[in-house]
Amino acid sequence: MNHFSPSILSADFMQLQTTIDALKKGGADYLHIDVMDGVFVPSISFGMPVLSCVRHNTDLFLDVHLMIDNPQRYIEEFVKCGADLITFHYEAVEDVTATIEQIRKQGVKAGLSICPETPAKAVLPYLSQVDMILVMTVHPGFGGQTCIPECMDKISEIRQWIDEKHLTTDLEVDGGIKLDNVDQFLTRGANVIVAGSAAVKGNVEENARRFCEMMKQYSK
Repeated sequence: MNHFSPSILSADFMQLQTTIDALKKGGADYLHIDVMDGVFVPSISFGMPVLSCVRHNTDLFLDVHLMIDNPQRYIEEFVKCGADLITFHYEAVEDVTATIEQIRKQGVKAGLSICPETPAKAVLPYLSQVDMILVMTVHPGFGGQTCIPECMDKISEIRQWIDEKHLTTDLEVDGGIKLDNVDQFLTRGANVIVAGSAAVKGNVEENARRFCEMMKQYSK
């Protein structure tokens, strides 16, 4: 099943509730929460207080992406704040399996992400352990970047492995996704699409509606 997971990173935080309501009205069923610490990535975004406020004001599935160093330190707190799924970076931990197990023990779904420089094969041992793989097609830490074309083949590779193993693992893509190129990600096998600026700038409800309509064309 396909899911649209717009990121609020580029949203106007003075209008955040209005933006979230418009995204849902347009058909979004997930909400992507980018948490940055200024260590694993250069930027600092927002953390638990924002997530908690969002949780109390929407019933959308909260797709929390931890772009932070040693994320295992904060998993319990992010779950308490309302995360439905926590994705951490392969590059940010020493023991991937232990981190996955820690997330699962909190009763939420677990995701594993890889940066553009990390080969697709890095996630292969963990495909059956996680609920979702997130392929970053830009360098994490900044919104509004252009997709790195060399990352596109990773989507096809990972989708092939998921299908060969008859797994239900979702495959999410984040980075430079717009209405005029989202089909390239969907045809390669992504079924969870993250869009930032392309979703929350301009007519938010219409943006979400158009993304969701496009995704329906590629729904399995």
